[in-house]
Amino acid sequence: MSGPLSLREFEALARDRLPLSAYDYFAGGADDEVTLRANESAFARLRLLPRVLRGNAAPDLRTSLLGADIAMPVVIAPTAFHRLADPEGELATARAAAEADTLMIASMASTVAVEDIAKAGGADLPLWFQLYIQSDSKVTEALVRRAEDAGCRALVVTVDSTVFGRRERDHRHGFHDLPEGLYCENMRGLAGDGGVRPIEMIRDLDWEHVQRLRSVTGLPIVLKGLMHPADAVLAAAHGVSALMVSNHGGRQLDTVVATIDAVADVVAAVDIPVLVDGGVRRGTDVVKALALGADGVAIGRPVLWGLAARGQTGVAQVLRMLRDELDRALALCGCSSVHDIPRDLLREAPC
Repeated sequence: MSGPLSLREFEALARDRLPLSAYDYFAGGADDEVTLRANESAFARLRLLPRVLRGNAAPDLRTSLLGADIAMPVVIAPTAFHRLADPEGELATARAAAEADTLMIASMASTVAVEDIAKAGGADLPLWFQLYIQSDSKVTEALVRRAEDAGCRALVVTVDSTVFGRRERDHRHGFHDLPEGLYCENMRGLAGDGGVRPIEMIRDLDWEHVQRLRSVTGLPIVLKGLMHPADAVLAAAHGVSALMVSNHGGRQLDTVVATIDAVADVVAAVDIPVLVDGGVRRGTDVVKALALGADGVAIGRPVLWGLAARGQTGVAQVLRMLRDELDRALALCGCSSVHDIPRDLLREAPC
């Protein structure tokens, strides 16, 4: 019996192996899940118009992001609670990322502490840390120091979560807390009693918070969850090093535009690296994002599907699958590298 042949087949395996509440936590989106579906369907609406007889050898997939040299412009997005998918959780994900020679963004809500994730990935893993700024600046600074001490090379600040999105699948299952024995390990020791402090969403998040963060760390700051080009301009003016165009996988505000539809305007507005996440399921999706000017893509749910299906091996297979698909798509489009993808490679499908 052959193994999974696509990321969608990995999702089917994960659905069969996970408790329904865990599967729906990973798979679900906000409200009617309009944006969740749009993230994928928007990629399908973009069609490729390849060139031929270009005389190119094997395409060069390597790239660099904020000084991290990686094997392909596909990185692991921050997603919470990997131990819901596999007992080794983020440790397995980190090892697979190192094996694939790519970059991992560790979630602040990981079920393994960031220093242990760093040890699992070893020196071969470029690691960034995703951060929700907290109302208590001392807590935020403690998290920053923890990430710095673990060797993280950048902070990825999520800015689209001033409140929690309403995910009806989670409410249906009563999924509000982690099962016994699982914790947000990066928050351990930050409560008043030394226990695990809850992660807080703050409603008054503004550019002053970004400025204060800039004053306490020398790490590059990446803003995640930005969609509007005017906000991109403000981010660059505040010294942000890179952007991640993201609608939180459709998990926050429903009916937001698909991320791939927002990329080109953001890229045109700034001269800093731009990543995109949400809806990437094929190597051709990566080509489309790069053709629109993105410097790379981040994948979230597909990593969790691989982890739930086959642990570390599954994550490695997901990353290898996307790399192979990207290589093949570039060859068939007549492109010599991930830095040689013209905008005129894309066409909008007729309505």
